Formats: sequence, C-alpha cells, structure tokens
Amino acid sequence: MSESTIPYITRYKDINKLLHIFITEIQTIFGKNLTGIYLTGSLSYGDFNPKSSDIDLMVILKNSVSHNEIEQINKVHQKIGKAHKKWGQRIECSYISVDMLKDIYPPKLPRPYFGEGIFYPEAPYGNEWLINKYLLYNYGIALVGPEFKTLTQPIDIVDVKKACINDLFQEWKPRITDQLYLEKSHHQSYAILTMCRILYTINCDAIASKKTAAAWVKITFPHWSKIIQAAEKWHDGLKMNLLDETARFIAFVIEKTQGHFGAIMECS
Repeated sequence: MSESTIPYITRYKDINKLLHIFITEIQTIFGKNLTGIYLTGSLSYGDFNPKSSDIDLMVILKNSVSHNEIEQINKVHQKIGKAHKKWGQRIECSYISVDMLKDIYPPKLPRPYFGEGIFYPEAPYGNEWLINKYLLYNYGIALVGPEFKTLTQPIDIVDVKKACINDLFQEWKPRITDQLYLEKSHHQSYAILTMCRILYTINCDAIASKKTAAAWVKITFPHWSKIIQAAEKWHDGLKMNLLDETARFIAFVIEKTQGHFGAIMECS
C-alpha cells in the first residue's frame, strides 16, 4: 500500500494506515449490514496525545452482530494489533445496532467491545453510554456512512450531567478502595483526568476535552495541580506512584459533586 492510497483522516500517517485497514476489513465482514464507522474520542475533537491517548471507534450496524461475525472481528483486531504494535493495546471499539441509539439510557443488551488489547464478545454498557453518545453527536467523524447526527436525537447536557453523577457514584466511588485497579499508572492518569472532566461538566454545563477540563480544575482547585500535571504528562512506560493521591482526588470530586446532586437529578 503506497502512502498516496491512504486517505487523510488524521494528522498521523500510521493511524491513517491503521484506520484504512480497519475500514476495509469491517466493510468486508458486514457488507450491507454496515450502517457506519465513526471516529470519536480525542482524535475527533483535537485533544489527541500520541504518547497516551486511545483510538476510539464505533461501528454501527443495521442488525446485531452474529456469532460468525464476532469471530471475524476478533481476528481483525488481533491482526491489526500485530501489524501496529504501538496502537494495538490502545484501540477501543464498540459494535452496536442502530436500534440501540433510540434510547438515552444504556442498552440492556451487551455489545461486542475491544479495549486494551482484549476482545469482549459481550460487554455491558454503563453510564458512559450517554456521555459517549453526546461526544459522538457533537464531534464524531464519519469514516463510513452518514453523519452520526442523522442516526439519533440531540442529547441535553442535563442528561449528560446526570450520567456523569451516576458514573461518579456507581463506577468511580468503589475505585477509591480498589488498590488493584489504582496501582496501575495508566489507571491513575485516566482516573485523575476523568475526574477533571466530571468536575468541569457538572460546574460548566458542557463537556470539554481532558486538556481543557484539566486546565479549568488546576485554576479552580490549585491544590490538585501537581497530580493533574503528572496525569497529563503520563505515557506508556512512565511510573506515577500516585495511588493514594488518586483515591483522595476521587473522594474530593465526590464531595464537591454532592452539592449539585439533588438539583441536577431533579431536572427534567
């Protein structure tokens, strides 16, 4: 494959090549069952860090994935992981049917999901469902198929704030005492920057990039600047050693959010 045949999707040639292969393979597997392939996450809103960011993708189908298709997409991800070792552990991709987009609440049925180098044939959605839909609606890039906005209704920021609060209390509060999870530097960085985005979203009525959210938190709550800066600088191979600080920051965000809880959850 020559450089001239690879479509310009991002500013990174190796990622463009990976995406070109992914698109070709997915189109071959699903054919007419494919509605669209979408690039989301930091690559879609200009906050991508080559040293630490993931490549976030969404594949939307007319009908749910069959057992045979599950085996094929697993092989595709393993193939891409071997060919692009730098990115193999940093691709996140969900496979959903277009019917799942009708409701603002997380779908009851699980979906095939690939993340951190592992393929899950059945992965349940949590509160991240609505947050991811909001980001896709506002920033998603259609690699194949119609614009994402044509597939679903607009999402109110109040509903996103509710999802953030649910995510904070249901997903992140238990992490405070989960040392097995927080001892990993990758998880420390991810947790700290995610807390920044939750704080920003709840206080500023908008979702911002991790960079923008982190900058706002460092100004608003300067005593947390040191660990936020460490989280921003983290990359594969770098040790953070901020387990206790990360747990305290999650607890701090929970404390700060409790004042907003009642008002937000009562909004229609």
